[in-house]
Amino acid sequence: MQADLIIVGAGMVGSALALALEHSGLEILVVDGGPLSVKPFVAEGAFEPRVSALSAASQRILERLGVWAGIAARRVSPYRDMRVWDGSGTGSVHFAAASVHAEVLGHIVENRVVQDALLDRLHDSQIGLLGSARLEQLRRSGDGWLLTLADGRELRAPLLVAADGANSAVRRLAGCATREWDYLHHAIVTSVRCERPHQETAWQRFTDDGPLAFLPLARQGDQHWCSIVWSTVPAEAERLMALDDEAFRHELGKAFEWRLGQVTAADPRLCIPLRQRHSKRYVESGLALIGDAAHSIHPLAGQGVNLGFLDAAVLAEVLLHALQRGEQANDVRVLSRYERRRMPHNLAMMAAMEGFERLFQADPLPIRLLRNSGLNWVDELPDAKALFVRRALGLVGDLPALAQA
Repeated sequence: MQADLIIVGAGMVGSALALALEHSGLEILVVDGGPLSVKPFVAEGAFEPRVSALSAASQRILERLGVWAGIAARRVSPYRDMRVWDGSGTGSVHFAAASVHAEVLGHIVENRVVQDALLDRLHDSQIGLLGSARLEQLRRSGDGWLLTLADGRELRAPLLVAADGANSAVRRLAGCATREWDYLHHAIVTSVRCERPHQETAWQRFTDDGPLAFLPLARQGDQHWCSIVWSTVPAEAERLMALDDEAFRHELGKAFEWRLGQVTAADPRLCIPLRQRHSKRYVESGLALIGDAAHSIHPLAGQGVNLGFLDAAVLAEVLLHALQRGEQANDVRVLSRYERRRMPHNLAMMAAMEGFERLFQADPLPIRLLRNSGLNWVDELPDAKALFVRRALGLVGDLPALAQA
């Protein structure tokens, strides 16, 4: 089977790239190990444990790809405020969408909801889809790539994009070097119901063991549900995962300082080891890495998928401009334009998340005093907070056309 472009990975980022190139004239094939089927959405159904905090820039990309309406028709949870505080002191900061005259800071959306809305659009397009297709081998063939699937089928394309996640098979088989390190933390994720409504606010407490986030969810008007991401050391994560439901809810409420009252219900928990990776190069001749295949960061601020959507939008923009100029899409000089635009931004975000993580894990008393006074100081600087909010919304920086207001 032959195509002009093969995208391995039909997750959120790979699907977005395919749709962004839908009218490029390229014959596109999206390959994924899953079945690529869309489950009927049940409005009263349980929440999926994995969620993303979609920025305004991501929303604009999804709107222009014709996907946002499908997401909104399922389930989205806007948040207008963010409250962050240090559990080991008195420092706190409050961010508000109103500070930059925006309606919301973003939307908390279940990954499955975003994925299914993207798949709906893909199934309605002329883009080729190949599900239940696991990549087994990869090698150069002439001026392109030869992909061998687990069932023996072979695929060929001059341009290959890896969008197959943090444990990317394409990255591994292509021999792309990465820098990576273990955070020595695990994240417990689930959905919980609280005694008091979340007030369309994203809450984050920095504990001695790691950050704990309560992200607002809404189901049929009920604002008592939150998605939690609880980052802690492995031994503590193991202890928490072994607790029965009632004991876990009590530990969670206590760690959150009962900000939303008692935790009255909890869905099944997932425990995810946290590891940061960054590919030393995003591109080589005929190959580009996007999303988690290129970089994976701490879920501290829910920015991972936003970085991935910007990767997809920038790569699509670079390829479209190259095709308009009659250039070869698989030329490394063309693909390097994508790398030059995205790598500095992604590295800056990774460094910021790493800095936050280390700052709030620092135990010496002088550093604790400094970070608490720093949080309170920032809270009294409206201009600084407004700049942070604009950046979180995706209103500043080198934005691709798909993400611009």
